[in-house]
Amino acid sequence: MAKRSMSLLGQWSSRVFSIDLDKRGALLNFALTEKPQQAPEKFRNIQERCYSVLVCGDNRIQSARFYWGLEDLLRNELPAECELLPVSSYLPHVKDSLIRGYFLKDASECPSLTRRVLGALGLSEHVQVCSYLRGPDGGRWSQQLWSGSENQNMDVSKTCYVVPSEEANYHPSVLNMENSDVFYCRAEACKVLQESCDIIPESRAVLELVGKTDASRHSPDSPLVVIEGLDATGKTTLTESLREALGARLLRSPPQCLSPWRAVFDREPPLIRRAFYALGNYITAEQMGQEASQAPVIVDRYWHSTASYAIATAVSGPVSSLPPEGSPLYRWPPDLLQPSLVVLLTLDPQERKRRLEARGQGQTDEEQELDHNLLFRLRVEEAYRRVRGPACVVVDAGPSADKVLQQVLLLIKEHCRL
Repeated sequence: MAKRSMSLLGQWSSRVFSIDLDKRGALLNFALTEKPQQAPEKFRNIQERCYSVLVCGDNRIQSARFYWGLEDLLRNELPAECELLPVSSYLPHVKDSLIRGYFLKDASECPSLTRRVLGALGLSEHVQVCSYLRGPDGGRWSQQLWSGSENQNMDVSKTCYVVPSEEANYHPSVLNMENSDVFYCRAEACKVLQESCDIIPESRAVLELVGKTDASRHSPDSPLVVIEGLDATGKTTLTESLREALGARLLRSPPQCLSPWRAVFDREPPLIRRAFYALGNYITAEQMGQEASQAPVIVDRYWHSTASYAIATAVSGPVSSLPPEGSPLYRWPPDLLQPSLVVLLTLDPQERKRRLEARGQGQTDEEQELDHNLLFRLRVEEAYRRVRGPACVVVDAGPSADKVLQQVLLLIKEHCRL
């Protein structure tokens, strides 16, 4: 068993488990104790055989990719009657203690098949498997931690009892967000791609594009203005109009130089994909510093987008699931060039949908999720508003393109002294 798995065993009874019951943010939280006690009410209502599969290997790249494919693997191998729900386990208030996996409710008539599939998974260095057993009175549940090796069958190495836990005032994913979902320095993002080179050769090409200088130390000669917003809020129209009105240089993030590899990294798990896009911001920063020596610079999206989508994707449920306002997770990376002004275009959801349909263009997976999941869109919009260093100035993109342009020009004059 991997070293990290061994260390987990010593902490196991101190861990809290959180099952995502639905996309609206309903969670089933429970803790463990060594003495029999009543399980949480939601747990007592479960009728099926239950298991959990948690990914906890030492190698973070391999574990991230293993977890990324775990749902498909389970759905392909397990009986169709098995229901999968996301589950996480963590040590309360302990940063980077979160491990993820799936909670399995098995209503099939083939319990031996389920146990065989999970037993095979349990032999992997990346996985920790648990089964859950209902007591005779129905009010008590025990958790049985499986162990095994390639030379023996899986057996129970530890038994604990499921008990209610205190409600956390944040989503568990917040514990692992720093330099995993959101990157706060170039070195950490580079490290992820460096660790990925053997399995993703394209990582080397991306790393070669990342400059060595610290763009945050530049003192730009001209204003740097970033335009943010969801798709179809008018960013392209506005940035082009600003370029003409100000004689500015127009940049886009992620930069064009990363286009050959975007499809590759979009298929990777969040850890690797977010590191790729984080480095895109640093490349854009280098371009901003160079162009600002000659003219004002307008940028179509930048770090606010990268951070807001990552934070909103990492958590589930309502806006209250986000890290609280003022959290360090909304801070600006100290080694990333700051713009002079960030404008966030907002638009009525129905009008935005109408504009998207009029385009007839393809959308990213995250943009499709915005249209299908109201809670996700609300989390993205709120995360935009909470990012600091600098904060976004919100502009209603509903009026005509010319009126929006004039309003933004006034903001630039006010904030950038043009």
